[in-house]
Amino acid sequence: MPYQHLSIEERERIQRCLWERKSIRDIAKELDRSTSSVSREIKRNLDSIGRRAYIPRVANQRALLKRKSRGRHERLKNQAVRDYVVSRLELRWSPEQIANRMRQDIGETISHEAIYQFIYYQIHREGYGYLRPGCHDLRMYLRRRKKRRTRKGCRRCQRIFKERGSSINERPDVINQRARLGDWEGDTVESIDHKPGINTLVERKTGVVFITKLESKTSQATTTAVAERMAVLPKEARRSLTRDNGPENQDWQTIEEKTGLKCYHANAYHSWERGTNENTNGLIRDYFPKKTDFTIISQEEIQEVENLLNSRPRKRLGWLTPLEVFSKELNRFNISINMPSVALAG
Repeated sequence: MPYQHLSIEERERIQRCLWERKSIRDIAKELDRSTSSVSREIKRNLDSIGRRAYIPRVANQRALLKRKSRGRHERLKNQAVRDYVVSRLELRWSPEQIANRMRQDIGETISHEAIYQFIYYQIHREGYGYLRPGCHDLRMYLRRRKKRRTRKGCRRCQRIFKERGSSINERPDVINQRARLGDWEGDTVESIDHKPGINTLVERKTGVVFITKLESKTSQATTTAVAERMAVLPKEARRSLTRDNGPENQDWQTIEEKTGLKCYHANAYHSWERGTNENTNGLIRDYFPKKTDFTIISQEEIQEVENLLNSRPRKRLGWLTPLEVFSKELNRFNISINMPSVALAG
């Protein structure tokens, strides 16, 4: 027999039985209900103001209200937390970054899994359905912009080519351990239709990124971009540069001569050997997705993205920003330089 909720008549009989000082077991037997159901009903609805009396009308109203909103609840703790999460998602922060920085910024604590659930709750059937009324589709702010939560895949290896210059296998352990300031990774992010793109440089220890628009696809343009960005840094922040074997990186001797950087080259198609740079390029793609024409993107727009990434808290930095850690490292050498920053919206 399917379960049926207590009716107002049954609740009135419970009140009468309580007046007659009957036990819960006797009341349950009279209503043909389980003892636990009657016990929960009474404990749930005792009037806590003064008499602690069971009032059938109030109990019935509570039950109807709870039944109306069953299965529905606000995700995250409160409106302040929800506002904070949405504002940081719009800045392209990851859920894990948001969760761990929240304690410092507004004194609240939640898990990054709760944020993911909050995002996908906006869509019926965890992303498979349609947008819930009054909700917003926040999936566009996630790194991968996936419509549904899926497992990660893998990528096949490709042909191997001989690297140029010094191999990454010759790189000292101090670089691999991120134990010092000044070890960089570089790459080129392509534009649509093989047009000139952007050059990215990432410092391995602090995560600071430099993004520069390229005038052409030549190695000369890349060399110029690297030399100009490195020129503002002291020699303590210019130790090594690791890149891939693309044709734009063939003039490594000039970079070593102009900047003092020791250049290393990763094994062909081993992108994980430059994991810091590849991860950062993925973050940049949040703002400039594939098929972006960088020839029509201004340097000011690129600078804004650079500022946002350098002002984003990182897990491996103890939830400090790359700019904060980079400044601390320079202070150790009593050096200060002007680094751009971005103001966070509340």
